[in-house]
Amino acid sequence: MKDLDSAGLDCLAALADERGFERAAQRLAITQSAVSQRLRSLEAQVGQLLVVRSRPLRLTEPGKVLLRFARQLQALRTDVARELGTRVAPHERIAIAVNADSLATWVLPALDPLVQAGLQEGFGLELIVDDQDFTHDWLRQGEVLGCVSTVKLALRGCLVRPLGLMRYIAVASPTFLRERLPQGLTAANFAQAPFLVFNRKDDDQVQWVSKAFGVKAPRLQERYVPSSEARVRAVCMGWGIGVVPELQVRSLLRSGELVALRPELSVDVTLYWHQWKLGSELVSAPLRVALLDQIGQALASGAQRALGPAEGSDAAGPGGKAKRRSA
Repeated sequence: MKDLDSAGLDCLAALADERGFERAAQRLAITQSAVSQRLRSLEAQVGQLLVVRSRPLRLTEPGKVLLRFARQLQALRTDVARELGTRVAPHERIAIAVNADSLATWVLPALDPLVQAGLQEGFGLELIVDDQDFTHDWLRQGEVLGCVSTVKLALRGCLVRPLGLMRYIAVASPTFLRERLPQGLTAANFAQAPFLVFNRKDDDQVQWVSKAFGVKAPRLQERYVPSSEARVRAVCMGWGIGVVPELQVRSLLRSGELVALRPELSVDVTLYWHQWKLGSELVSAPLRVALLDQIGQALASGAQRALGPAEGSDAAGPGGKAKRRSA
């Protein structure tokens, strides 16, 4: 295969991000017809359909393969621009996927020094949020270059490193406990107590109840609050019980605004950092550490400071997901 057209790859990445030709054109500062022309040229070059023209549009499997390459090429261009002291093209960015609870607790402090240092260089950073069991799918599909995930096993062409344990505990407000659960949470009443859930992918509360009362696949009364910060706020307001990161509610527990239920019991989630190998060793060197590597190092250092050590991270369940277990 001849060298792939970089302008066509940029269009493919913009289409994947914007899910439409008009917004992709606006992002690249070209016309919609130019986007269509470059995409058709790239499809002709590889001899395969790359984009299904639906609303919203979606990438075919060959399109996802080329998207991974496009992301990596953009990251390499960013590294070269930083080394040469030139500004990065405004449409180029490093995209990584993180889980909402990590974003609400330790990820921003971990990345802050790197982002502050990069303000003058103008590199773009995009944080995509999904459940920690699903961020790995974004990496596999080429949507991001790195992710924080519970998956232990690395994809071919990727690096993986353990970050640490995020400890989840069950908490409620004193008022809620006094008015709704004067006898405490028990095997007899947990099904009538509302639990606050992030979204339908979130099963931390099911895991906690199963461990607490020895019930397989418990049926719970659930109230969905799709924000880590808002969910904790809702727990403080007495909406129900939350199974949340201990790191996130540590100060609220100390102040007495929240109370831990069965504090000896937790659901521990082992987190890993995955990233694509960009082949930066192929660039005329020595370049400083590639930006994606710097992001991975910053997250690893931040996780080490904020989280528990990844003890037992050598144990992985089906599909390479780290097992969750009580403390």
